[in-house]
Amino acid sequence: MDLTNRARELRRNQTDAEQLLWRSLKSRQLNGCKFRRQFPIHPYIVDFVCLSENLVVDLDGGQHTEQLEYDEKRTAFLESNGYRVVRFWNNEVLKELPAVLEEIARQLDKNSTR
Repeated sequence: MDLTNRARELRRNQTDAEQLLWRSLKSRQLNGCKFRRQFPIHPYIVDFVCLSENLVVDLDGGQHTEQLEYDEKRTAFLESNGYRVVRFWNNEVLKELPAVLEEIARQLDKNSTR
């Protein structure tokens, strides 16, 4: 399956945490920034990205404790291509959404091109 089709499938099958965060990021609700969800940045698909600010927001579930090396390699690739990556655990989004949004807003304000 190619990345575009895989991204579409992931959009249709979002986790509860992804759905909750997307409700707060879509339609330029946070700092007027446009976010995309399940967006291909070859060879990876990121959970959320604000392209204008080069900010990737990734959510990690329990499976990520077993794939730390993969996540580190992925983050290094994204950072080497000019993206800043901020990660949150799913339970942080589900239990502490205001704090998560505050941190994303802080990251958007860093080196803002707006």
